[in-house]
Amino acid sequence: MSRRPTSPAGHPSDHRRQTSHERQAGQSWDASYHDGPAPWDIGEPQPAVARLVTDGGFTGAVLDAGCGTGENTLRVASLGLPVLGVDVAETALAIARKKAAARAIDAEFALADAFRLDRLGRTFETVLDCGLFHTFDAEERRDYVTSLASVTRPGATLHILCFSDVGPETGPHPVSEEELKAAFDSVWNITSISPETLMARFTTDGAPAWRATIKRL
Repeated sequence: MSRRPTSPAGHPSDHRRQTSHERQAGQSWDASYHDGPAPWDIGEPQPAVARLVTDGGFTGAVLDAGCGTGENTLRVASLGLPVLGVDVAETALAIARKKAAARAIDAEFALADAFRLDRLGRTFETVLDCGLFHTFDAEERRDYVTSLASVTRPGATLHILCFSDVGPETGPHPVSEEELKAAFDSVWNITSISPETLMARFTTDGAPAWRATIKRL
């Protein structure tokens, strides 16, 4: 069964600054789920995440940052690992909890601001970011990376899957390899960046992406 939903102290919508994506879209993250699936919600785990699971990319306590309706969270949790999926979209989290209960998968979901992960009061051995990093502008990325450092210890692993700027049909907010590298400071070490594909409802064959593995020093 799914764990009892939790919320960290301080509701993330209280004084939460609107992200650059929300300003450009003209709506909140939560509103993206009000009229059916969001464009990035494919109704199953991302194939790239499924491969990471198969390849043993997840160990210890796991954080899924920007978990949406929970497909990736639940795939990782099916390994028996303790997994927390966080998002600012309450509608998406409600859907994720229903999925966890229906599938009898033990996963935890909480409302949390990606820029204030320290409010969780927890640390994680592995962090997954599938489709969140690329939605931030350069200033937001710096704050986000600092936030990630607050919930990880030396030796922790961060997996990022984000749209890349390589290819003729890129997804929204594409990121260059140089921009990805520039976002991480001296407490992080990027061990690999490789081409990947992210699936979405707006493309049949997926959009070009980066898969980065980053270690906390």
